Amino acid sequence: MTKDNYSLTTEFILIGFTDHPGLKILLFVVFFAIYLITMVGNLGLVALIFMERHLHTPMYIFLGNLALMDSCCSCAVTPKMLENLFSKDRIISLYECMVQFYFFCHAETADCFLLAAMAYDRYVAICSPLQYHTMMSIQLCIQMTTGSYIASNLHSMIHVVFLLRLTFCGSHQINQFFCDVLPLYRLSCVDPYINELMIFIFSGSIQIFTITTVLISYLCILFTIFKMKSKEGRGKALSTCASHFLSVSIFYGSLLFMYLRPSSVNEGYKDITVAIFYTVVIPLLNPFIYSLRNKEVINVMKTIMKSKPHKILK
Repeated sequence: MTKDNYSLTTEFILIGFTDHPGLKILLFVVFFAIYLITMVGNLGLVALIFMERHLHTPMYIFLGNLALMDSCCSCAVTPKMLENLFSKDRIISLYECMVQFYFFCHAETADCFLLAAMAYDRYVAICSPLQYHTMMSIQLCIQMTTGSYIASNLHSMIHVVFLLRLTFCGSHQINQFFCDVLPLYRLSCVDPYINELMIFIFSGSIQIFTITTVLISYLCILFTIFKMKSKEGRGKALSTCASHFLSVSIFYGSLLFMYLRPSSVNEGYKDITVAIFYTVVIPLLNPFIYSLRNKEVINVMKTIMKSKPHKILK
């Protein structure tokens, strides 16, 4: 095919969910409510951890950064999705698409590393409590968090750079509600083999490394829990680990299903359902799973709420 036979695409149309007017209104209300709850929950948690000095511990530093990345993911995807529900053209430029994917990929990659760091932190706290402050110092925590951001930035930049090598022609309709690499590969006039290889090498390595860290950490935690003599302590530890592991399972399960299954590049519509989990559901659930089940966070929130009426009266 020569250049005379087609024009290069510089804009895309995000197909989204539906063209039915009634469903669009319902979806807008639902996703807008989820977006507000997600932002208030995550940014509120970040502010709470930042303001309260006794929450400046490795566990809460990781948790605050996880909440920040969930907010970033939600901001990267949801506003454009809400706009497109009532937009007639639903157009996004090539460069807007790249920027959206960069921030989305950065947030999701950072989440992988932060979840692994949190699992390791809980492993040290439960399995080696006497050595916790030496094995998991604030300095190490900051280094792990900084490393997560550096690695996620490099990872997202690699995929964006390799996306720029592709040319898009013919159809310019992205069968997704945000700019993701797999729908873009389907529109490429250039064979995206190298791009797919980069996903399997880099994304696959990151997910395998972080999943292995999470699984080993939680297995060691479970063995330690079952050795506990106190039934009450065992129950509390199991309850906390179960909720954390549920969040991790949904997050990694959806990512693995989307990006590392053999036929992922050739499939379309069911990707939208899977994408909702890691772009909308997980950022919504994480603040509740990791904070509202945490007595220390709840106690801090109660203290702040009780102190506010006194300040107002003064």
